[in-house]
Amino acid sequence: MCGLAGFLRQSGETTPHDRALLSQMADLIAYRGPDDSDVWAADGAGFGHRRLSIIDLAAHGRQPMQRGPYVIVYNGEIYNYQALRKELIAAGETFTTQTDTEVLLIALARWGEAALQRINGMFAFALWNENEKTLWLARDRIGKKPLYYAETGGDLIFASEVKSFLAWPAFERRANLEAIHHYLSMQYVPSPWSAFDGVKCLPPGTIVKAKPGEIGAPQRYWSLPAPQCAAASDPQELKSTIVTLLDKAVQRRMLADVPVGAFLSGGVDSSAVVAAMAEHSAHPVKTFCIGFEDDAFDERQYARLVAERFSTDHHEEIVKPDATAILPELVWHYGDPFADPSAIPTYYVSRLTRRHVTVALTGDGGDEFFIGYGRYQDCARMGWVERLPPVVRKGASLGARAIPAALARVRPFGGVRRRLSFAGETNAQRYEPAMMYFYGVDKRDGYGPALAPYLNRDTTGLLDPYFEAANDMVSGAAFADIHTYLPDDLLVKVDRASMAWSLEARAPFLDVEMMEFAASIPAELKMQGGLKGLLKDALRGWVPDAVLDRPKMGFGVPIEHWFRDELHDFTLDILTTNAARSRGLFKDGYAERLMRDHCSGRRHNHTKLWAMLMLELWHRAWIDPAEVIAPRRALA
Repeated sequence: MCGLAGFLRQSGETTPHDRALLSQMADLIAYRGPDDSDVWAADGAGFGHRRLSIIDLAAHGRQPMQRGPYVIVYNGEIYNYQALRKELIAAGETFTTQTDTEVLLIALARWGEAALQRINGMFAFALWNENEKTLWLARDRIGKKPLYYAETGGDLIFASEVKSFLAWPAFERRANLEAIHHYLSMQYVPSPWSAFDGVKCLPPGTIVKAKPGEIGAPQRYWSLPAPQCAAASDPQELKSTIVTLLDKAVQRRMLADVPVGAFLSGGVDSSAVVAAMAEHSAHPVKTFCIGFEDDAFDERQYARLVAERFSTDHHEEIVKPDATAILPELVWHYGDPFADPSAIPTYYVSRLTRRHVTVALTGDGGDEFFIGYGRYQDCARMGWVERLPPVVRKGASLGARAIPAALARVRPFGGVRRRLSFAGETNAQRYEPAMMYFYGVDKRDGYGPALAPYLNRDTTGLLDPYFEAANDMVSGAAFADIHTYLPDDLLVKVDRASMAWSLEARAPFLDVEMMEFAASIPAELKMQGGLKGLLKDALRGWVPDAVLDRPKMGFGVPIEHWFRDELHDFTLDILTTNAARSRGLFKDGYAERLMRDHCSGRRHNHTKLWAMLMLELWHRAWIDPAEVIAPRRALA
């Protein structure tokens, strides 16, 4: 599946022009595949859809799909649809297609909202009940598939991509400055915000119910269990269950009527997925990896080890990204400003993969659910703070404030001040250096008049509920990442890049059974033997030792060097135009100062410059133009 769009009229009546309007909204979905978009409009509601055919490729699988009073548009895959289909047939239901769409539609019609508890998959859908004149909008548990909605002129509009809203006559394109404030902190826009004013991103695991003129608040239908303290567990049993669940999750995601392959970075998670695929494939698994000429960013040697171990049909490509050419493409496809530079290699590996297959399995989720980031080790080393009595923590905080800021710049007073304040901070505040890009001091130094009113709005506080639900800082950090960084950064990155090339990405580590089981294992057990120790032990003998024992390498690009070379002049030209200055987002001269300090080696400012560059390009693409932007194809 690929994308949906639609509306619910406040008046409860559709107009003669609504079908044409729906076609425009569907046509703005980034996917430009061979299938035409379809529309349906009646009784005050309208749906548009663009399909990437994966299961039952026949025309009868197109959407919108209707059964009695129910009409659905849906984006995603239901991995257990065959089992649900059998259950529904036993209950007396009949089917006319082999699609998971029809299974989802009939399951919702028969079981109502309770059907969401039975579904194992990735999805965003809109369901209309003509008899009751009700609309449901729902998103999968972890947020693999996107869904945005907005109320404009009393009407409700919704779509897989915000750019679809640009076709709606009453939609006004304005930047949401609060969302941009959080974006600068996190390098992505966290849900439920969107960078477009008045637009909301439906959070994962929630459903919204609406009627003409009445829009309810999102209601959570699924929550991941909060992290637990260590309990007596048999390590061998845990490892056995991990392998069993991963194997089942991979099998589910190999089901398709089109060719299936896998991203293979050479890391633990993607290697484990390929190992499981090889067990269940009658032919060599098709695997895909990209590399860079800079060895610090090139993982191909490890990918080759795995490819050789499992005799895959391996494809590699060395890319030399032309950032000035690719950035407008990324801005188009991502919709909201997005400053994770690993979107670039993800975009290129998606292009390579789509030349050979239509579905690719990924290793997304393994680091968050099995404690794989180096920053989690840093959190473990901070455990001493949690053992201090509250009165000591408070005293340390007061002591830190007693050291003047000017004196804090002199050694050793700076280190003393930091350690004292560290003891008085919350776990989320201690985690800030690992996850935030513009700190408070950066915002005070750089914010212009448009963003200045948001200086006191604490982005770090968005993480507080997840740390408060955990018993230790490591568990809290992973729990926070699962609810923020994973769905709003990593999954957005992969979904937009893959869909740009009409490629469907599936993540076995995010199978509901795997997620719930992994969440039940305390962090300290997962870390026995080091980062991701439990998972690595479970995979030992299956995945090559050289992959399990290698240092972790991020999937990135050398933007730190680019700003000193090919991106230097381009970035300054973009950030210092009259249009950029007139927005009032940053103080005059701030971009130039960041660039000077970065190029001189005085301070690493590449993440801030990248976020500012992507933000300005986003404004140029989506806020400044007066007309609806025509759909674009990805680079060939």
